[in-house]
Amino acid sequence: MPKLGSHRKRWKIQRSLLIELPGLGKPGAMERRPYPPGQHGQARRKFSEYGLRMREKQKILLHYGLREEQLRRFVKKAKAGQSTDWISTLIGLLETRLDNVIFRLGFATSVLAARQLVRHNKVLVNGKRINIGSALVPVGAEISLTPDTYQNVNYQYAIRQPRLLIPDWLVYTSTPEHQKGQLRSMPDGDAVPFPYEGRLVAEFYSGI
Repeated sequence: MPKLGSHRKRWKIQRSLLIELPGLGKPGAMERRPYPPGQHGQARRKFSEYGLRMREKQKILLHYGLREEQLRRFVKKAKAGQSTDWISTLIGLLETRLDNVIFRLGFATSVLAARQLVRHNKVLVNGKRINIGSALVPVGAEISLTPDTYQNVNYQYAIRQPRLLIPDWLVYTSTPEHQKGQLRSMPDGDAVPFPYEGRLVAEFYSGI
């Protein structure tokens, strides 16, 4: 997976895929230059069937900040015991990763920033510190942050400038002291916060 360190890099990645990926935390990539980067970026790009499948897979990979081997493990888990519509199961797993839930609650500006909060022991699930971003949040679990995190400048910015609306599968509660969330239900294939073709992702991983 390409390194996503700089804002410029994040812009170029989104322009190359012709879509904004909220998980990268850098809005506006397609506003001024709605075409791929490079000398021939404004020419109409044609994709092969494989290229189309690859592009849809890359959207998932990059938005959730995964490595290829990580995504493949989730695909295998989603396919286990599933003869149909394993894509919805896959999306449910990816959306309920702890780092993604923190992002979807608006506690961080990107999935990567949310992952840093988790790694630095700033996230509580049912009152217990969890420092693994890939941990899956169970339905009914309450997600909150350590008291000092609510005073952090980055958190304050994120909560005032939410990247996405809170999805209906999460419950968001705000008090004068802090904000918290709860996983109301398992999200399905429609939970992805950008356009994608699940069929093409399924075709790309048909051999797994």
